[in-house]
Amino acid sequence: MKKRTLLGQASIPGGDRVLKLYQGKDDCSIVVSGRGELMSTRKHASEDALGALACDMLEDATEAEVLIGGLGMGFTLAAVLAATGPKSRIVVAELVPEVIEWNLGILGAYSGRPMSDTRTKVYNRDVSDLLRCDEQRYDIIALDVDNGPEALCSSGNDWLYSQAGIKCATQRLHQGGVLAYWSATQDPHFAKQLRQCNLRVSQKSVYAHGKKGTKHIIWLAMTQ
Repeated sequence: MKKRTLLGQASIPGGDRVLKLYQGKDDCSIVVSGRGELMSTRKHASEDALGALACDMLEDATEAEVLIGGLGMGFTLAAVLAATGPKSRIVVAELVPEVIEWNLGILGAYSGRPMSDTRTKVYNRDVSDLLRCDEQRYDIIALDVDNGPEALCSSGNDWLYSQAGIKCATQRLHQGGVLAYWSATQDPHFAKQLRQCNLRVSQKSVYAHGKKGTKHIIWLAMTQ
C-alpha cells in the first residue's frame, strides 16, 4: 500500500461525514469518511471536462460569466479560465472553508493556482444561496457539489437536483446559457427531470483518467 500523509480534515456541513486531505509521493487525494476517495489530483479529467464542455456550448465564451458550485481541487475552475477570455468573470461557491484553504495551499500547485487569477472570486457559501439571488445572471452554471443526484454526502444538496433547484438555476442563466452537472454515476431519472424542466439535454461519459477505467457523467442542458 502506498504511504499517504494526512494533511488536514474538515466536517461536511449538513451531514456527519468528514473530508480528509492526504498527500502521497506524487499526488493528493480527498477522502470522505465511510465512502473512500472522493477526488484525486491524478484523476481529474472529468472535472476538466465539466468546465471545458460547458464553455464549448456557448457561441462565444470570451467574456463569459460563470458560476461554479464546488471548488473541489480547482480543476474545473482552471478549465473554465483556460477556455475563456481576459474579461470573463468566474464565481466559485465552496461550502467547506478548509477546501478553500487547501486550494490556496498545496492543491494549487497541481491545478495551476487558478484562485490567484484576477478573474476568479471564491465565496465560502452554499451555491444554493447564490442561485436563489435574483441579482446575478450567468452564461454557465456548473455544479459539482457532491457525487451526483443519488450519491449525496450532504442531504442539504437534495434541492440542487430537484425540479425546484433546476428551475431556479435555469432562471439564473442568460439567454443561451448552459447548465452543467457532474456525477459519479449514471442517473436516467435525473436526466428526465432536466427534460421535464423544458431543457435540451446532452449527456457525456468521460473517463476520470486517461482512456480506460472509471467513467463519470456530465449533463449539459440549455433552454429549448
